[in-house]
Amino acid sequence: MIKWIIILLIIAAAASLLGMPALAGAAATGARILIGIVLIIFLLIVLGVFAVT
Repeated sequence: MIKWIIILLIIAAAASLLGMPALAGAAATGARILIGIVLIIFLLIVLGVFAVT
């Protein structure tokens, strides 16, 4: 999952350097969505640990 976030961020950086704002925006949005999913999963794990203890 984190590998895909890094790949999307690299694509966004390369697209912005090459002058492709649409591709850069799409890759950045994809990375944001994946980061959000990772954060939600992390929060669920943390809250689950606190709920058990």
